Amino acid sequence: MDSLPDAIIQYILSHLSNARDVAACNCVSKRWRESLTYLRSLYFPRNSFDSRPGSYSSDTVVWKMLSATACLEELVVYSPFTSAGLASWLSLVHSSLKDLELRMDNVMDYQACLDSPSKLDCIAAAKKLKSLKLWGVLMANPPKWDVFENLLCLEIVGARLEDPALSAALGACPNLTNLVLLGCEGVRSVSIELPYLEHCKLDFYGSGNCSLSLTCPQIELLEVQGCSWIRVRETTCLRNLSIANNAGKHSTYDPGMLFSQLCRILIIGLLCDALGRVYMVDFGKLSALESLSMRGVQWCWDAISKMLEWSNEVKHLYMKVEFTGDLEALLPFPEVDFVEFFNSHPKLQKFDIHGAMFAALCQKNSLKNVEPGFVIPCLEEVVVQVRSPLNAEQKMNTLESLLKYGKNLKKMVIRILQMKSSHSSTDEFFDEICRLRFMNRKIVRIE
Repeated sequence: MDSLPDAIIQYILSHLSNARDVAACNCVSKRWRESLTYLRSLYFPRNSFDSRPGSYSSDTVVWKMLSATACLEELVVYSPFTSAGLASWLSLVHSSLKDLELRMDNVMDYQACLDSPSKLDCIAAAKKLKSLKLWGVLMANPPKWDVFENLLCLEIVGARLEDPALSAALGACPNLTNLVLLGCEGVRSVSIELPYLEHCKLDFYGSGNCSLSLTCPQIELLEVQGCSWIRVRETTCLRNLSIANNAGKHSTYDPGMLFSQLCRILIIGLLCDALGRVYMVDFGKLSALESLSMRGVQWCWDAISKMLEWSNEVKHLYMKVEFTGDLEALLPFPEVDFVEFFNSHPKLQKFDIHGAMFAALCQKNSLKNVEPGFVIPCLEEVVVQVRSPLNAEQKMNTLESLLKYGKNLKKMVIRILQMKSSHSSTDEFFDEICRLRFMNRKIVRIE
């Protein structure tokens, strides 16, 4: 390394980001220390200061490292910090900082929300941000933000939010193209009006009765969990849509979050599974939609039928809804005509069908309208979940019909889940499924 030109050393060291590595390199030589001025990113893990010697506070150590940089573009801090510390850091790097990620750890600390300025308020200094990610946030009051003209991506994970505070925060970010709100509690009514938003993932937990109104003409991807009333009127660009009311469950929580906080989110999510309902959906014509996922314990049948009607151009359909019915009444799905369903979705390529919807297609009269020449033209893959031997004959007829009329079918996966084996009909039904597998071994697989 000593024989390398300064420019090469500066280039190599500029790709460091972990604060511990940067601190170690800082002690090697004056030449290396001066080269660290060109760092583009700094990352402080949760345990950055667990075994720190000396009398400096963690806020001061971070400040000293930031003061040695000239053009820092990304700052990630998972270690504890104060609002005063954050304000001092951003005063140093605000002119060059583009990406900021903070683990706030104040989701249960109402006193911190009353501090002036609060941690959220301090973020206003970084006016040139393009990406902002916050973990463990308490947003009880509207943050004192000016407009973030350059902010394109906003992610908030594990938060307690009040409706006015969330509305004010979104209003300060008018040019967002990517919005992620995961594991957010306390939201009752959300209205999002962002003209450039393309990707939106929302996961609210609590009572499961949140309402959502979305006015985003450029929206391409929308994932919603925990809302019972959903209105999205401008959908000409929408290609991927997922609606569920199993609030609190999401696979992208950060491993660095407090274990107790994660447990709390998951416990509330499990409780909400028993309460999650989708009462009303209001979408425009879903002419561009390619993928639709509907999940939850209970949907009103009117909401299900409207979604299926609007999404007749869909290519991938995932349905895992257990019951229909209004309010407290849990009812099975009404009969769904097999031929009419596939004629209404001629472009369907992949069909994941679980629970009540499969039972609805397996009713006695669902295959009575099969006409000569009927085919399912584009279907290539079917995933079916079977949980009960009831109506075994109709279920086998439906599976055989999928194979018979799906001229381009390449794969059928039959998942046997929690089927009770206390009755001989269960064994007979499973034997029939195995026979179907044997007769169509190149297509059918049993899991």
